Amino acid sequence: MTSRRGGDAIARETTRRARGTVFVISAPSGAGKTTLCKRLLQELQGIDFSVSFTTRAPREGEREGVDYCFIDREEFERRRRKGEFVEWALVDGQMYGTSGAAVKEATARGHDILLDIDTQGAENIRRLIHDAVLVFVMPPSREALRERLTHRATDTPETVARRLSLARGEVEKSPLYDYVVINDELDVAYDQLRAIVVAARCRRERLMGRIKEIAASFGVGRGPGREG
Repeated sequence: MTSRRGGDAIARETTRRARGTVFVISAPSGAGKTTLCKRLLQELQGIDFSVSFTTRAPREGEREGVDYCFIDREEFERRRRKGEFVEWALVDGQMYGTSGAAVKEATARGHDILLDIDTQGAENIRRLIHDAVLVFVMPPSREALRERLTHRATDTPETVARRLSLARGEVEKSPLYDYVVINDELDVAYDQLRAIVVAARCRRERLMGRIKEIAASFGVGRGPGREG
Protein backbone atom coordinates (compact mmCIF):
# COMPACT_ATOMS: atom_id res chain seq x y z
CA MET A 1 0.00 0.00 0.00
CA THR A 2 1.20 3.51 -0.72
CA SER A 3 1.43 6.72 1.22
CA ARG A 4 0.12 9.34 -1.18
CA ARG A 5 1.97 12.28 0.37
CA GLY A 6 5.23 10.38 0.81
CA GLY A 7 4.87 8.76 -2.60
CA ASP A 8 4.25 12.01 -4.44
CA ALA A 9 7.35 13.56 -2.89
CA ILE A 10 9.55 10.65 -3.96
CA ALA A 11 8.09 10.61 -7.45
CA ARG A 12 8.82 14.34 -7.89
CA GLU A 13 12.36 14.01 -6.59
CA THR A 14 13.29 11.00 -8.70
CA THR A 15 12.20 12.66 -11.94
CA ARG A 16 15.07 15.17 -11.55
CA ARG A 17 17.96 13.13 -12.85
CA ALA A 18 21.60 13.03 -11.77
CA ARG A 19 20.21 11.11 -8.83
CA GLY A 20 20.64 7.59 -7.58
CA THR A 21 18.51 4.66 -8.65
CA VAL A 22 15.99 2.84 -6.47
CA PHE A 23 16.56 -0.93 -6.61
CA VAL A 24 13.85 -3.24 -5.31
CA ILE A 25 14.80 -6.81 -4.40
CA SER A 26 12.13 -9.40 -3.60
CA ALA A 27 12.20 -13.15 -3.11
CA PRO A 28 10.49 -16.00 -1.29
CA SER A 29 11.91 -16.65 2.16
CA GLY A 30 14.92 -18.96 1.80
CA ALA A 31 15.78 -17.99 -1.78
CA GLY A 32 19.05 -16.34 -0.70
CA LYS A 33 18.06 -12.71 -1.12
CA THR A 34 19.56 -11.54 2.18
CA THR A 35 22.93 -13.15 1.44
CA LEU A 36 23.02 -11.60 -2.03
CA CYS A 37 22.06 -8.15 -0.78
CA LYS A 38 24.64 -8.16 2.03
CA ARG A 39 27.40 -9.11 -0.40
CA LEU A 40 26.32 -6.43 -2.86
CA LEU A 41 26.36 -3.76 -0.16
CA GLN A 42 29.80 -4.89 1.04
CA GLU A 43 31.44 -5.04 -2.38
CA LEU A 44 29.82 -2.26 -4.40
CA GLN A 45 30.27 1.39 -3.51
CA GLY A 46 27.60 4.06 -3.80
CA ILE A 47 24.61 1.96 -2.77
CA ASP A 48 22.75 2.31 0.52
CA PHE A 49 20.38 -0.08 2.26
CA SER A 50 16.88 1.08 3.13
CA VAL A 51 16.18 -0.13 6.67
CA SER A 52 12.47 -0.97 6.76
CA PHE A 53 10.19 -0.35 9.72
CA THR A 54 8.29 -3.36 11.03
CA THR A 55 5.93 -4.31 13.83
CA ARG A 56 7.25 -7.86 14.10
CA ALA A 57 9.62 -8.98 16.85
CA PRO A 58 13.36 -9.17 16.11
CA ARG A 59 14.70 -12.56 15.06
CA GLU A 60 17.91 -13.99 16.45
CA GLY A 61 20.90 -11.99 15.25
CA GLU A 62 18.89 -9.06 13.89
CA ARG A 63 20.04 -5.60 14.98
CA GLU A 64 17.90 -2.54 15.57
CA GLY A 65 18.50 0.13 12.95
CA VAL A 66 20.65 -2.20 10.86
CA ASP A 67 18.35 -5.00 9.75
CA TYR A 68 15.04 -3.32 10.66
CA CYS A 69 13.64 -0.53 12.78
CA PHE A 70 11.38 -2.38 15.21
CA ILE A 71 8.35 -0.39 16.37
CA ASP A 72 4.94 -1.23 17.80
CA ARG A 73 1.75 -1.04 15.77
CA GLU A 74 0.64 2.23 17.34
CA GLU A 75 3.88 3.94 16.34
CA PHE A 76 3.69 2.41 12.86
CA GLU A 77 0.16 3.75 12.39
CA ARG A 78 1.24 7.19 13.60
CA ARG A 79 4.04 7.30 11.02
CA ARG A 80 1.75 5.95 8.30
CA ARG A 81 -0.86 8.65 8.95
CA LYS A 82 1.86 11.31 8.72
CA GLY A 83 2.84 10.03 5.27
CA GLU A 84 6.33 8.94 6.32
CA PHE A 85 6.27 5.71 4.31
CA VAL A 86 6.72 5.68 0.54
CA GLU A 87 5.11 2.23 0.67
CA TRP A 88 3.79 -0.08 3.36
CA ALA A 89 2.28 -3.53 3.45
CA LEU A 90 0.70 -6.07 5.77
CA VAL A 91 2.65 -9.32 5.46
CA ASP A 92 1.84 -12.48 7.41
CA GLY A 93 0.04 -10.41 10.06
CA GLN A 94 2.84 -7.86 10.53
CA MET A 95 3.28 -4.39 9.07
CA TYR A 96 6.32 -3.27 7.07
CA GLY A 97 7.09 0.19 5.71
CA THR A 98 9.80 1.98 3.73
CA SER A 99 10.92 5.42 4.87
CA GLY A 100 10.29 8.02 2.18
CA ALA A 101 12.87 10.35 3.77
CA ALA A 102 15.62 7.72 3.53
CA VAL A 103 14.91 7.06 -0.15
CA LYS A 104 14.82 10.77 -0.95
CA GLU A 105 18.01 11.55 0.95
CA ALA A 106 20.05 8.74 -0.62
CA THR A 107 19.00 9.40 -4.21
CA ALA A 108 19.49 13.17 -3.75
CA ARG A 109 23.14 12.45 -2.85
CA GLY A 110 23.54 10.47 -6.05
CA HIS A 111 23.55 7.18 -4.16
CA ASP A 112 21.58 4.17 -5.23
CA ILE A 113 19.32 2.67 -2.59
CA LEU A 114 18.39 -0.97 -2.11
CA LEU A 115 14.87 -1.82 -0.93
CA ASP A 116 14.47 -5.36 0.41
CA ILE A 117 10.67 -5.59 0.24
CA ASP A 118 7.94 -8.07 -0.63
CA THR A 119 5.90 -8.25 -3.81
CA GLN A 120 3.17 -5.97 -2.40
CA GLY A 121 5.73 -3.27 -1.75
CA ALA A 122 7.33 -3.79 -5.17
CA GLU A 123 3.99 -3.19 -6.88
CA ASN A 124 3.57 0.04 -4.96
CA ILE A 125 7.08 1.25 -5.81
CA ARG A 126 6.47 0.46 -9.49
CA ARG A 127 3.43 2.75 -9.48
CA LEU A 128 5.21 5.58 -7.70
CA ILE A 129 8.80 5.48 -8.98
CA HIS A 130 8.64 4.55 -12.64
CA ASP A 131 12.39 4.31 -13.17
CA ALA A 132 12.98 2.02 -10.19
CA VAL A 133 14.69 -1.25 -11.06
CA LEU A 134 12.87 -4.35 -9.78
CA VAL A 135 14.74 -7.63 -9.30
CA PHE A 136 13.17 -10.93 -8.25
CA VAL A 137 15.43 -13.61 -6.75
CA MET A 138 13.98 -17.04 -7.56
CA PRO A 139 14.96 -20.44 -6.17
CA PRO A 140 15.79 -23.11 -8.79
CA SER A 141 12.72 -25.17 -7.77
CA ARG A 142 10.12 -25.64 -5.06
CA GLU A 143 11.98 -28.69 -3.78
CA ALA A 144 15.24 -26.76 -3.54
CA LEU A 145 13.47 -24.04 -1.56
CA ARG A 146 11.92 -26.62 0.77
CA GLU A 147 15.36 -28.15 1.40
CA ARG A 148 16.89 -24.76 2.15
CA LEU A 149 14.13 -23.84 4.57
CA THR A 150 14.39 -27.20 6.31
CA HIS A 151 18.19 -27.28 6.54
CA ARG A 152 18.56 -23.82 8.06
CA ALA A 153 16.74 -25.25 11.12
CA THR A 154 15.22 -21.97 12.24
CA ASP A 155 11.61 -22.75 11.33
CA THR A 156 9.13 -25.34 12.51
CA PRO A 157 7.63 -27.74 9.95
CA GLU A 158 4.43 -25.67 10.11
CA THR A 159 6.37 -22.49 9.36
CA VAL A 160 8.18 -24.15 6.46
CA ALA A 161 4.85 -25.24 5.00
CA ARG A 162 3.46 -21.71 5.36
CA ARG A 163 6.51 -20.17 3.71
CA LEU A 164 6.24 -22.59 0.78
CA SER A 165 2.59 -21.68 0.38
CA LEU A 166 3.44 -17.98 0.37
CA ALA A 167 6.28 -18.63 -2.11
CA ARG A 168 3.84 -19.81 -4.75
CA GLY A 169 2.07 -16.45 -4.77
CA GLU A 170 5.39 -14.59 -4.76
CA VAL A 171 6.75 -16.55 -7.74
CA GLU A 172 3.47 -15.85 -9.50
CA LYS A 173 4.24 -12.11 -9.22
CA SER A 174 7.70 -12.42 -10.82
CA PRO A 175 6.50 -11.06 -14.23
CA LEU A 176 6.11 -7.68 -12.52
CA TYR A 177 9.89 -7.42 -12.21
CA ASP A 178 12.44 -6.10 -14.68
CA TYR A 179 14.93 -8.87 -13.94
CA VAL A 180 14.86 -12.37 -12.46
CA VAL A 181 17.96 -13.87 -10.85
CA ILE A 182 17.71 -17.64 -10.39
CA ASN A 183 19.80 -18.48 -7.33
CA ASP A 184 21.02 -21.96 -8.19
CA GLU A 185 24.69 -21.14 -7.60
CA LEU A 186 25.35 -18.25 -5.23
CA ASP A 187 28.40 -16.81 -7.02
CA VAL A 188 26.64 -16.83 -10.39
CA ALA A 189 23.53 -15.25 -8.91
CA TYR A 190 25.64 -12.55 -7.25
CA ASP A 191 27.46 -11.75 -10.50
CA GLN A 192 24.09 -11.36 -12.22
CA LEU A 193 22.71 -9.07 -9.51
CA ARG A 194 25.85 -6.93 -9.57
CA ALA A 195 25.68 -6.71 -13.37
CA ILE A 196 22.10 -5.42 -13.14
CA VAL A 197 23.16 -2.60 -10.82
CA VAL A 198 26.16 -1.66 -12.95
CA ALA A 199 24.06 -1.65 -16.14
CA ALA A 200 21.43 0.57 -14.53
CA ARG A 201 24.15 3.07 -13.68
CA CYS A 202 24.87 3.37 -17.41
CA ARG A 203 21.33 4.40 -18.33
CA ARG A 204 21.31 7.39 -20.65
CA GLU A 205 18.74 9.19 -18.48
CA ARG A 206 20.93 8.87 -15.41
CA LEU A 207 24.03 10.15 -17.22
CA MET A 208 22.28 12.98 -19.05
CA GLY A 209 24.11 15.76 -17.19
CA ARG A 210 27.51 14.27 -17.91
CA ILE A 211 26.52 13.45 -21.52
CA LYS A 212 25.57 17.09 -22.13
CA GLU A 213 28.91 18.27 -20.76
CA ILE A 214 30.82 15.92 -23.03
CA ALA A 215 28.65 16.79 -26.03
CA ALA A 216 29.25 20.50 -25.39
CA SER A 217 33.00 19.90 -25.46
CA PHE A 218 32.53 18.68 -29.06
CA GLY A 219 30.45 21.71 -29.93
CA VAL A 220 27.26 19.66 -30.17
CA GLY A 221 24.23 21.92 -29.99
CA ARG A 222 26.04 25.10 -31.06
CA GLY A 223 25.20 24.77 -34.73
CA PRO A 224 27.42 23.84 -37.73
CA GLY A 225 30.79 25.46 -38.28
CA ARG A 226 31.05 26.96 -34.81
CA GLU A 227 33.72 24.88 -33.17
CA GLY A 228 35.78 26.60 -30.52
